[in-house]
Amino acid sequence: MKNIRLYVFFFFVFITASGVYAQTDTATVQFVAVNNFVVKENLLKNNKIAIIAADENEKPIENLNGTFQFSINGFQQELKFNDGVAVAPQPIDKSTFLYLRHENETGTHGKLYYIYKKDDNLSPYKVNWLVLILIPLGIIVLATLFRKFIIIGGIILVAFLIFNSKNGLGIPTFFDTVFDGLKGLF
Repeated sequence: MKNIRLYVFFFFVFITASGVYAQTDTATVQFVAVNNFVVKENLLKNNKIAIIAADENEKPIENLNGTFQFSINGFQQELKFNDGVAVAPQPIDKSTFLYLRHENETGTHGKLYYIYKKDDNLSPYKVNWLVLILIPLGIIVLATLFRKFIIIGGIILVAFLIFNSKNGLGIPTFFDTVFDGLKGLF
């Protein structure tokens, strides 16, 4: 009985050492996550935006497929990515701010875009969080430097806030964008 076990043991050692055994799959499974994304106009020109998964250099990730949870202007949406591209289900009827946020294992990723609509074309522009801080701060500094322009500065600041709120950029979205930008610094 010991000899049979010894022969079986040497047989398996010989098979594994010589590489005669069959391998079922040599491909490695790679976990792909959405850590960066870019917003473009949908190719169908149907007043919808396309969200493209990208790497840190904003190069599209074409092998991303699946359903991912996003927050679009505070509303939870499940976006289905095919070859790295997902289309937001809601059409855009006028120029607006669009705040996209995605949370995964590596953290929370949020971006603010201004979608400018002219005729049937959508032009997305990424809004930097520094711009959101510097414009009101600049108006306040100019108004305090030139005391005669305090009222004009106040009117411009109120007009800026009204423009932002009418186009979908509320106070919570403003602070979320600024905090996301500050987290990106550290």
